[in-house]
Parts: sequence; C-alpha cells; structure tokens
Amino acid sequence: MNMSWALVIWLSVGAYAFKMFGFVIIGSRKLPQALSRCLLLIPAALLAALVFNSTFTTGQSLALDERAIGLVVAIIAAWRKLPLIVVVILGAATTALLRGLM
Repeated sequence: MNMSWALVIWLSVGAYAFKMFGFVIIGSRKLPQALSRCLLLIPAALLAALVFNSTFTTGQSLALDERAIGLVVAIIAAWRKLPLIVVVILGAATTALLRGLM
C-alpha cells in the first residue's frame, strides 16, 4: 500500500472517529444545519480526491493521458443520466481503446 492510500485510510478513520466522538459528546442534541450539510459532503469529497489522484497522477508526477479522456466520457455519460454500469463501461472502454491506439 503506498503512502497516499494509507493517508486516505487514516483520514477516513479520523473523520469517522470525530463524527462518532461528536455523537458521544453532543448526545441527543441536534447539530447545526450547516454542519450537518458539510458532514454529508465528506464521502463525496474523499471519492473525488481518489478519482483525481488515480486519473491525473503516475507515480510522483502529474500525467494527462488516456485516463483523463475516459473520465471525461464517464462524466458526460453520468451527466446524461445513463445507468451506472453504462457509465463505467463507457469510461473503461474509452480508456482501453485509446491505450490500444497509442
């Protein structure tokens, strides 16, 4: 496991621990609405960071290659509200096709 995955796992554990610690301290009181909305966005932000990291990096350097074009195709397919399996297949097929051409 490389350092970035270990860091993501530790940050995820830390975020979950902070959330559980808040339940213990706050108890039955409600969190402010703004904080509740922010806590709901944490998983999406972590997933976006993982996708960015695996799409635009190779080793320790930035890379703009076939994976970026496959991601763009998948984003367009998701924007068009296609089923998830179709989005994944289109993104993977685009990346594989471009790798085969180069």
